[in-house]
Amino acid sequence: MAWTFGCSRTTSPEPLSTSPCRTTSSRNSPTMSCPASVACEPSTSTTTSSPQKLSVAPQFLPRSLRVADLAANQVMEIFPLTFGEKPALRSVYLHNNQLSNAGLPPDAFRGSEAVTTLSLSNNRFSYLPPSLPPSLERLHLQNNLISKVPRGALSRQTQLRELYLQHNQLTDSGLDATTFSKLHSLEYLDLSHNQLTTVPAGLPRTLAILHLGRNRIRQVEAARLHGARGLRYLLLQHNQLGSSGLPAGALRPLRGLHTLHLYGNGLDRVPLALPRRLRALVLPHNHVATLGARDLAATPGLMELNLAYNRLTSARVHHRAFRRLRTLRSLDLAGNQLTRLPMGLPTGLHTLRLQRNQLRMLEPEPLAGLDQLKELSLAHNRLRVGDIGPGTWHELQALQVRHRLVSHTIPRASPSPCLHCHIPNILVSWSSNQNKKMVRVG
Repeated sequence: MAWTFGCSRTTSPEPLSTSPCRTTSSRNSPTMSCPASVACEPSTSTTTSSPQKLSVAPQFLPRSLRVADLAANQVMEIFPLTFGEKPALRSVYLHNNQLSNAGLPPDAFRGSEAVTTLSLSNNRFSYLPPSLPPSLERLHLQNNLISKVPRGALSRQTQLRELYLQHNQLTDSGLDATTFSKLHSLEYLDLSHNQLTTVPAGLPRTLAILHLGRNRIRQVEAARLHGARGLRYLLLQHNQLGSSGLPAGALRPLRGLHTLHLYGNGLDRVPLALPRRLRALVLPHNHVATLGARDLAATPGLMELNLAYNRLTSARVHHRAFRRLRTLRSLDLAGNQLTRLPMGLPTGLHTLRLQRNQLRMLEPEPLAGLDQLKELSLAHNRLRVGDIGPGTWHELQALQVRHRLVSHTIPRASPSPCLHCHIPNILVSWSSNQNKKMVRVG
């Protein structure tokens, strides 16, 4: 039996997916239908609704209750038998209310040992409530005022798989080495949008996704990551790592790391000695000005490399910088200061983004062998038709057409090689820049 009070539920927690990007930047509760683990058949559910929002939860609910939804009300107080002594209760939705720690009694879930989903997001909790059901698999506490997780508050939740604590006020002193150490099933931990200056200690081995974006982290220590050797996605965007916050080898314990996000950290070079199995390195909006011959040698399995909007110049990109990246499929160098195409590009590239640079010429040699390239973005550069060398497009047989060639803007008698019959699969359009006719490709 499912009961709904006040406003009917339109938002509820989201299940774990393979994507590391979830509900981290939203101030609202996530959206989805009733969880698959909960029976929601119309024939067995009962709904009680009222146009007025509740400020106090019902003192007594049926013992047979399976799903309780009090979301989007003004609830400030829960009673011991509101959710207690309900052996069949599986899901409780209390997000978007006005609950504080004082309004949730320590025995609120006593006798309810089957609760797997609890949503307390968008309330007024100042610390993580104690005595939560040990059966929990998903716990939503985002968008509260939490500055502390009391010692032992999560010691019994050994089945917890997803924990959402983003958009709170957590500091380093609000966590300790035991905070997460007992969570032997934890796979997803979101601590983004808090006030942490270091990576938390005591992370469990089962953790697959760790979201630490938009904190104040200045240093990543290898010792803090030794326990989380199963980590696959590490999101550290918009922190304060600077030039020394990610020392060489700091991420070596993460041997299975798949994706590393370091967007907007003030890094002045690609981090050294990254995990060898890394597949995606995302470094846009940093201060990287140099790409040496061996800077990427430790990650030969990269499939995606994003260095957009850094400070790279052609003179400081070594001609062998990409030579080890034989599996690279996507390379983003947009928004830098390149004046020519990089040399030694991996032949397996599918996507190459070079828009918003200062390219002044295109020559065949850098593009030779890129017969799998499907997307080439060269918009907003300084190219003119005469700057495209003969044979530049000959080997780019996989490029996909996005628009037709604007033939009326190109002189019929022009000898430019970009009008040769070998370029049916390249987009060439025109835009004006400083009163010049410019080639825009991409």
